[in-house]
Amino acid sequence: MKAFVMKEIGSVGFMDKPLPEPGPADAVVRTTKALICTSDTHTVRGGIGPRKDLTLGHEGVGVVHAVGSEVRDFRPGDRVVVGAITPDWGDLAAQNGYPSQSGGPLGGFKFANLKDGVFAEYFHVNDADANMARIPDGIPDDVAVYCADMLSTGFMGAEHGDIPIGGTVAVLAQGPVGLMATAGARLRGAGLVIGVESVPSRQELARFYGADVIVDFGREDVVERIAELTGGQGVDTAIEALGADVTFRTAVKVTKPGGTISVIGYFGEGEFVHIPRVDWGVGMADKTIATGLCPGGRLRMERLLRVLENKRVDPTRLTTHRFPFREMERAFEVSDRKLEDTVKVLVGFDE
Repeated sequence: MKAFVMKEIGSVGFMDKPLPEPGPADAVVRTTKALICTSDTHTVRGGIGPRKDLTLGHEGVGVVHAVGSEVRDFRPGDRVVVGAITPDWGDLAAQNGYPSQSGGPLGGFKFANLKDGVFAEYFHVNDADANMARIPDGIPDDVAVYCADMLSTGFMGAEHGDIPIGGTVAVLAQGPVGLMATAGARLRGAGLVIGVESVPSRQELARFYGADVIVDFGREDVVERIAELTGGQGVDTAIEALGADVTFRTAVKVTKPGGTISVIGYFGEGEFVHIPRVDWGVGMADKTIATGLCPGGRLRMERLLRVLENKRVDPTRLTTHRFPFREMERAFEVSDRKLEDTVKVLVGFDE
């Protein structure tokens, strides 16, 4: 089969690989649609260290090709979505309530990290009954694929943010995961959602997904403007959706005492992230810093599919570019370099 791989740090391309085979509890899925994530570009630049001929990609849907002898709930021909995170559900971390950390820190992050990812004609799924979900007939593949990461991670930002009904929320950065955090904040009942973004097209998308006010950090002081919008109190929840030291520090500054800083950004560079000491109340302002890795698992995927099935959110507005798999090198370049006002690039394997 054809696979699109990270050959080494800074280098990508196609190569031939053998079709994977399922273990007793596993499945092999024929890929139909996939999305390119900024995490893929972080990986290629060395964000998780060197990798050799590793198949990239962790946002995919497809059709079950084969299942292991112990798989009970899926059969070849089933149309499925697989979470970007595929935990080992028998691990102690999973039993302790943190399945994404099974097997060690970030251990649930297997695709394009610990094993080959989904940018191939077929991909392997561990613990298939627990990590795949059947896609309802009314949801196209190019919609369902957003459950794998963008919906799951963005909504996690709102969930971990402990948003009170009617509360105030600032979402710092309106990239694809930030936009889904904005949508998630609205779904969680926020009374005021502030989107922090400077790119006009992303500002427009932020409004579409539920931002009541846009703060343009290129034109105004974010901390001062959010203080003005909240009567000097700060927000109940700040969602850091970029993965940069400056946005993290801003998130701490704009959060009121007793509030929550919910981090969903991927911090792919630098040795440290800094907490502004005074704005943190010199450690005593009752500000909670919540972090998490994109939740995976069948139950999570089924819940997200229900959101789509009942048209609570339309994630396809994020899809700015579409490419067939044979043009993956160009697709990756467009996504990596943010060409042509890119938000999300969809790759079709059945085209």
